[in-house]
Amino acid sequence: SASTARLTPPPTASHHPPTTRSPSRHRPPRLLFLRLSSRPIPSKSFSRKTALRRASPLHIFFSTKRKSVSEFSPLTFQMLVEDHNNPAKTLIRNYSHISVPLISFMTIMTGGSQKITNWKGLSSVLMQVWGNHHMHRRCTIMLWMFAMANLWIMCSSSTQKQVLLPGFSGSQMDYIDNNGIFLLSNGSTFGFGFVSSSASSSVSYLLAVVHLATTSVVWSANANSPVSHSDNFVFDQDGNAYLQSGDSSVWTANISSKGATSMQLLDSGNLVVLGKDISSPLWQSFNYPTDTLLSGQTFVDGMTLVSHSNTQNMTYTLQINSGDMMLYAGLQTAQPYWSALQDNRMIVNKNGNNIYSANLSSRSWSFYDQSGFLLSQLVIAQQGDVNSTLAASLGTDGLITFYMLQSGNAKSTLPIMVPQDSCDMPARCKPYSICNSGTGCQCPSALSSYANCNPGIASPCSSKDKFQLAQLESGVGYVGTSFTSPVAKTNLTGCKNACMGNCSCIALFFEQASGNCFLFTQIGSLQQKDGGTNGFASFIKVSDTNRGSGQGGGESKHTIIIAVIIVGTLAVIGALVYAGFCIYRRRRRHPPSQEEACSSEDDGFLQTISGAPMRFSYKELQDATNNFSNKLGQGGFGSVYLGTLPDGSRIAVKKLEGIGQGKKEFRAEVTIIGSIHHIHLVKLRGFCAEGTYRLLAYEYMAKGSLDRWIFQNNDDSSLLDWDTRLNIALGTAKGLAYLHQDCESKIIHCDIKPENVLLDDNFFAKVSDFGLAKLMTREQSHVFTTLRGTRGYLAPEWITNYAISEKSDVYSYGMVLLEIISGRKSFDPVEVSEKAHFPSYAFKKLEEGDLRDIFDAKLKYNDKDERVETAIKVALWCIQEDFYQRPSMSKVVQMLEGVCDVPQPPISSHVGYRLYANAFKSSSEEGTSSGMSDYNSDALLSAVRLSGPR
Repeated sequence: SASTARLTPPPTASHHPPTTRSPSRHRPPRLLFLRLSSRPIPSKSFSRKTALRRASPLHIFFSTKRKSVSEFSPLTFQMLVEDHNNPAKTLIRNYSHISVPLISFMTIMTGGSQKITNWKGLSSVLMQVWGNHHMHRRCTIMLWMFAMANLWIMCSSSTQKQVLLPGFSGSQMDYIDNNGIFLLSNGSTFGFGFVSSSASSSVSYLLAVVHLATTSVVWSANANSPVSHSDNFVFDQDGNAYLQSGDSSVWTANISSKGATSMQLLDSGNLVVLGKDISSPLWQSFNYPTDTLLSGQTFVDGMTLVSHSNTQNMTYTLQINSGDMMLYAGLQTAQPYWSALQDNRMIVNKNGNNIYSANLSSRSWSFYDQSGFLLSQLVIAQQGDVNSTLAASLGTDGLITFYMLQSGNAKSTLPIMVPQDSCDMPARCKPYSICNSGTGCQCPSALSSYANCNPGIASPCSSKDKFQLAQLESGVGYVGTSFTSPVAKTNLTGCKNACMGNCSCIALFFEQASGNCFLFTQIGSLQQKDGGTNGFASFIKVSDTNRGSGQGGGESKHTIIIAVIIVGTLAVIGALVYAGFCIYRRRRRHPPSQEEACSSEDDGFLQTISGAPMRFSYKELQDATNNFSNKLGQGGFGSVYLGTLPDGSRIAVKKLEGIGQGKKEFRAEVTIIGSIHHIHLVKLRGFCAEGTYRLLAYEYMAKGSLDRWIFQNNDDSSLLDWDTRLNIALGTAKGLAYLHQDCESKIIHCDIKPENVLLDDNFFAKVSDFGLAKLMTREQSHVFTTLRGTRGYLAPEWITNYAISEKSDVYSYGMVLLEIISGRKSFDPVEVSEKAHFPSYAFKKLEEGDLRDIFDAKLKYNDKDERVETAIKVALWCIQEDFYQRPSMSKVVQMLEGVCDVPQPPISSHVGYRLYANAFKSSSEEGTSSGMSDYNSDALLSAVRLSGPR
């Protein structure tokens, strides 16, 4: 490492010896340069020209070839001094040798006579040394400051630490001698720093926690975004930790303004950021797992374990969903292939309860309900090893493997894996191939005449080919039947007709004993146990025109085939030329209508997206809704009707109207909600794109939207109690947290309001209506977009020309949460002026400590219920004007669940809210729908202007 800077000398005096001055008026020597080097320059005289050519500007060198990790080689402290009284000579003097320990404080030996153990001693010695050479005071002070700064940089830049303090910054290049590792756990079991990324073809690095003995990466901040050797990890003065690449942030812990005092790496492999209360970390890597779990780590509902992408660009995920821990394969639509509740190796302690968390110990994987009661346990090893760490890693093959990280360089893999059989995975072999635990992968005999065992039905809905059902071997099944509800209970003929009547269906599996009919719109590898039978009759839809050449025939048969191919090819070419000419003439005379163009455009669009749900014909949805006779409500882009599918399940069909904005909403819904799955997101059952018709079929939510339950409580029968309201708020928060953090792309909903929170029979909340949603890449923290959403819930940045982020959804959620707590809208002109704008009133009452007036007056208030105060504080944190102060949705979930404390929100904000309330009160009285034009020049009033009447 080298750092250069030039000390500009003052104008040089005459080089002739003075003739009129007395010897007592000799000018003091002048400093030309300071040098720290591992190789001393001989103490002899040089001419000024030669000395400056050799020394050049100021140089700082340190040796990287050291005998031990704790100390650099000795450095020589030298100064080049020009003697004005002897201008022909310039002296280079070796003043001292410097030894620089990397962990303990600096010790400097000066001239072999004085030992310096602190900065004060170093200062006095430097002053004494330089004073002996009559240096000018200003030059002395500058030199001392410069030497101190450079020695500090040299000492601290490459030192491995056990504690990082705010203000730390380092790159892989800074710690290249330590293999990029700059933070060690107390026992040096784990290290935190930069490690080489094997997934990148170029030289790039991950910021990761590594088990040092085995070099196993157990956590990484930027698994999908490797950085270069010069990019910096920063633990800034505000206590936030982030990875900086150029001008952008690749990863951030989002912990600014929380009072962070240090960062440490525990011997468990958990990277923690601590505040004043060291028993409660402000942030820890165990809460944000990547592809590996370690013993002592708890995996809770809302977390996701994601594998690295494999050669087919597929990833696998582990989640707790609907009260069960499940593994998903990243096919076009996520396909579950393992369930903790269905694993027969589990030692069951209690049945019936939902899994909320799982803890990996030194010998087992234990599953608990939300109260912490042990439900079941999967034994990994017969006995634990206190000197080893048990790790569970989700690999690129979709298997969770367990291994021991030992103190040596050994990494022993344990025989147990999840799932138990590798053929229980939908991507073990190529699609349509049969996986057999004994013989491997093979093509079904029914598909052997097709090239590459592919029946050629990638897009059956847009193909004009004729199809038939080909039956597979006995005992062949598909893992998806264990995790998918049957479409109907019928006989084999009815099941076949259901598949042939649905253009999206490409495979069916009929369970003969129960009559369950399973239809699939995507298929992975099939499975067959050794010599076993699973009671399924299995069929694959095949194309008549894509069948390849079969076996058999002699030379004459081959000759006939060749002749037929030649004649057929010529005929086809001639027909295509003629058809093309006819189409050309027809289009010149009759240009395509807007309806045809729209249909063709959407068909092309739907073929390019992955994870598209089932496609219905318009006639199917027309029959399901009884010709759209039962209208449930009116949305922003169309009407919603109740329907019933042939299997008896009820659906809500949204019939989009118009081709403009309705078309945009249709594409957004199919793209976003069709490819994601979460218990707190409304499921899109299918869609229709036929001509100008655009329809979306959702699962039916019997209780309707949230607004009818919190704003229209005219009788006690429709009044939601506090527990139900809190569960609704928590469910909505979990759905948003999934959109923001756990999807492949970050999804900003952009229209969170009570009307878009739907409730099922049990008042289970699900977020709906993704027509205005905005997609963001993982690398983006903010994005500019056009104004969208609903007045009363829009964050300030929407109207102040700032970029939006997931924190814009947090603001909208805060307004909804406040309405859930209070049972009223955020702005009500009927109320007295103080209560008209409820957020400002809530801030005021929280400051006064009067929570009763914020709580819904129609409910019984319990001043001992701490959840009320928690919910109010969370709501007011969410609607902070400064989006940096708003918590993430995952943090909102933790606060509402009581996992972490909720600090007092900044109260001063309510002053601004009162101004908004007054502004909206006047605009409401004047009958305006906006109330914005008179206040656009006022930056303060712009923050919540759209929180007015809607």
